[in-house]
Amino acid sequence: MALRFKVYDVLFDYMAFGTVLFSIFDVEIIFMQNFLDRLFRNQSLIYKYFLYLVSVGCIVFFFPKGGKFKYEFQKGKPWQYENLYAPFDFSLKKDKEELTREKDSVQQNSIVYFRYDTSVKEAVYENLEKEFPIVFSPDDHKRNALKVLRKASDEILDSLYFNGILEKTSGKQSRRQIYLVKNNEAKQIRFKDLVRIQNLQNVVKIFLERNNLNDFDEDYQQLFFDIVKPNVRYDNSFSDKVLQDELSKISSTRGSVDEGKLIVAKGEVVEADNLKILNSLKAEYESELWASYNYYFILFGYTVLVALVLLMLFLFLNKYRPEIFDNNTKVSFIFFNILLMVFVTTLVVKYDETYVFVVPLCILPLLLKTFFDARLGLLVHVLTVLILGFVVPNSFEYIFLQIIAGIVTILTVSELYKRANLFITVAQITLIYIIGYLAFHIIHEGSLENIIWFTLGSFLLSGMITLFVQPLIYVYEKLFGLVSDVSLLELSDTNSKLLKELSNKAPGSFNHSLQVANLAEAAANEIGANAMLVRVGALYHDIGKMLHPSFFTENQITNVNPHDELLPKESAKIIINHVIDGIELARKNNLPDRVIDFIRSHHGSTLVYYFYKKQQELEEDVDEAAFRYPGPLPFSKETAILMMSDSVEAASKSLKNPTFLMIDEFVDKIIAGQMAADQFINADITFKEIEIIKKVLKQKLTNIYHLRVEYPE
Repeated sequence: MALRFKVYDVLFDYMAFGTVLFSIFDVEIIFMQNFLDRLFRNQSLIYKYFLYLVSVGCIVFFFPKGGKFKYEFQKGKPWQYENLYAPFDFSLKKDKEELTREKDSVQQNSIVYFRYDTSVKEAVYENLEKEFPIVFSPDDHKRNALKVLRKASDEILDSLYFNGILEKTSGKQSRRQIYLVKNNEAKQIRFKDLVRIQNLQNVVKIFLERNNLNDFDEDYQQLFFDIVKPNVRYDNSFSDKVLQDELSKISSTRGSVDEGKLIVAKGEVVEADNLKILNSLKAEYESELWASYNYYFILFGYTVLVALVLLMLFLFLNKYRPEIFDNNTKVSFIFFNILLMVFVTTLVVKYDETYVFVVPLCILPLLLKTFFDARLGLLVHVLTVLILGFVVPNSFEYIFLQIIAGIVTILTVSELYKRANLFITVAQITLIYIIGYLAFHIIHEGSLENIIWFTLGSFLLSGMITLFVQPLIYVYEKLFGLVSDVSLLELSDTNSKLLKELSNKAPGSFNHSLQVANLAEAAANEIGANAMLVRVGALYHDIGKMLHPSFFTENQITNVNPHDELLPKESAKIIINHVIDGIELARKNNLPDRVIDFIRSHHGSTLVYYFYKKQQELEEDVDEAAFRYPGPLPFSKETAILMMSDSVEAASKSLKNPTFLMIDEFVDKIIAGQMAADQFINADITFKEIEIIKKVLKQKLTNIYHLRVEYPE
């Protein structure tokens, strides 16, 4: 018995242990499920954190590896800080102009090298032995005369090949002194001491005149023309090597400044010597060698500042543009353009900082205003310019000019789909750049002398590049699925495929859409909404009706109503399905999501009231959900405007002999009903704006029905 109880105890222990294990396993599974669930719910926020960290890292990586000089100074202006003493020993740097002058001087005064080929001379003398008896035949001349003529031939060749005969194609002809390398020995001679092969005839003629041998000029010319060959050539590779050696000896510094020496006193004008010393100290601070000792501190500083700038952007989007903040594609688009501008600008600065104004930075606010709004465009532009202030030279001037140009861009650009408007905007941007640059130049130099015309040319080139924003908008639309006014203008064409199909299959719905578009556009203009977007949304909001056009009263041309043969619930389903059918048609025809939003929300979650009432006549307990549109509710001013305009225009067809008072009460009643049904709680629209919209709709309906003021009899 005791043994049996022990076995049971052991079994119970194992069972208890197994239960504990299973419990732990269940807890782990539940924990993992909860973790994955939280991860899935917060994936959008996690993506934004990831995008934020990657953007900060990329921007800091693009930055120059040197530090940043903490003082700002300008030529001809007083030093505004405390007395500045040299913090360490450093060398005085020569400026670019000084180095260029020294290099030009070395290049102009460098002595070039020519090679003397002795083998050519030996071959010429051998040919003389063969050719002389042929030209000066013993039969035609006496022996004594032949000796004189032969001696003259040797003397001519000796004079020709004393320094050598130069090839026709040899360069460096303007040099006064050259080095002639002969038998591995170089001697300095004058360039004019070399005989040019094209001057051979004159040299021979002069020698013969000097020795009274003019009668034999033709024979000697024939003789030397056949045998004389050039034997001196320009040694390009060796001359360049010597030149590079001389250039490498040019020092980039001239003297040094000892630690503790006063560089500039407070209030002292920055010019001449102290300007050169300050530039040298600034270059030392911004050099990679100096930064290597403080690399991690500099990197940390850059990271904190860039992180703060991008954090401001995230906070602005979260608080004032939540619809953009919630859309990862739009956030990615904004950050992509910031990174692109930072990358291009840093690349240009590293190549040659004089080209920094060629970068068309005003494309950024143009793009963001096109796809979003002016405030966001200006904010992103200003934040990007602040980031670039760490990279560019003369950061204050750069930041000032770019911010002013960005403000002008935001204020002037409108209706970018009109080509003339873009040209006018770009011209104004370029003009602001030029005026700002000239103003800074006057401050620095005290006059308009010594203007750097290349900088003015940079502004013009930047303006020309900015004109390419139109094709860039098209590319971004395809990459990020965004919609611009240019695309909306194309979609508003009533001859487009989808609208033409609607006009053929459902002409009544097409005319209704046109009327709604006119009403909605007028209302949008009054409250400052996107009129072009509203118009396009109105044109396409009822395209789903073309699948079953005869079930909608505006398309019924006879007294036959197909709803008479259906139950109210079935009729309501067909009416409601025109929203779903419209969404499917829109996606099939690649309409942008911003336009599909109007199709989806133009009825919100309202009730198909007519058929709901008819169903109540058949049964008491009616499922209201079967007679409601699926939504969503309008979520913007534009979608709210469409809902009001659509309902008012459709219901206005039921008015018989309308009057001013009738229209006034009619519009108020319909929109009040929508407000009572909480259809506008998600739309960013105020009571004041709704009242303005009602006023516009009343005025437009009055014009449609051609009502006139009733004069008393």
